[in-house]
Amino acid sequence: MKVLKLCTICTVFASTIAAETPSPALLVLNKADQAMAIVDPASGKVVARVGVGEGPHEVTVSADGKFAFVGNYGQQTPGSTISVVDLVAQKELRRVDLGPLRRPHGMFFAGGKVYFTAEVNRLIARYDPVVNQIDWLFGTGQATTHMVIANPDVSRLFTSNIGSDSVSAIQRVSGPAGWTETVIPVGKGPEGIDWSPDGKEVWTATGGDGGVSIIDVETKKVIQTLSVGSKRTNRLKFTPDGKLVLLSDSQGGELIVLDRETRKERTRIPMGRSPEGIQMEPGGGRAYVAQEGANDVAVIDLKTLTIAGHISPGNGPDGMAWAVRK
Repeated sequence: MKVLKLCTICTVFASTIAAETPSPALLVLNKADQAMAIVDPASGKVVARVGVGEGPHEVTVSADGKFAFVGNYGQQTPGSTISVVDLVAQKELRRVDLGPLRRPHGMFFAGGKVYFTAEVNRLIARYDPVVNQIDWLFGTGQATTHMVIANPDVSRLFTSNIGSDSVSAIQRVSGPAGWTETVIPVGKGPEGIDWSPDGKEVWTATGGDGGVSIIDVETKKVIQTLSVGSKRTNRLKFTPDGKLVLLSDSQGGELIVLDRETRKERTRIPMGRSPEGIQMEPGGGRAYVAQEGANDVAVIDLKTLTIAGHISPGNGPDGMAWAVRK
């Protein structure tokens, strides 16, 4: 009888152990939980949750898909750490102290290093996980430098500067300076920003005036301004084929879909409360939209432009990334 009880306990304990991290895995940051959910996209189930710092907003993944890097933005008190997460072991390895750098955001991984904005400090920084140090800083001189994107070899970067109503085009050059910056005036409150897959344009959603500013990469000038009539768009993403542009209207509760070629609205998809982060499926068939106010991630079928399902990752989901092991 005692043996039976022991076996029953073992069975229950085994069922609570987190499943292996799938590949690909969808990583979802839950701001209210101070945690990152590891989601199996095939089933839509959370296989593990990993505690990180306060107010996690953005996450990026190493090229081999084994490590995640979470920018702990903070809440009332500005955050100043990055959580390094082992996706195989499903645990936080270390929490990197950024010193005077505040509100890390807009993260991406390239060349073995993590690039991010330090919003309060008006700059872009780079973290080397091998030596566990910040090894590069570039000041934009613009208020609320929030998001940062780059081309594949990181010779060009663009940042959205919410408080200065501008986008910074930053380019690597020869000589001691190393980099040059062009400040591009755009609409009010630019936040969501993305690079067209053909590399020719950068689009930014100007949440303060319900518009979109389209920038020519070569001339570093705004070539067109669209009015989409949104209440507050805070994320903008191209579909992998470059044909559509998705904008999350966090205050309007909608996902706005634009046609890249015609610059016209294709449709509006009613969402839940506070749609924010957008992540495209690696294969290009679906988009995932985190809805902070609904504690939900909506799965969007990009062929029908309808909601195909829902994922419940935790409380206050926002930033997302894909982890594909190599």
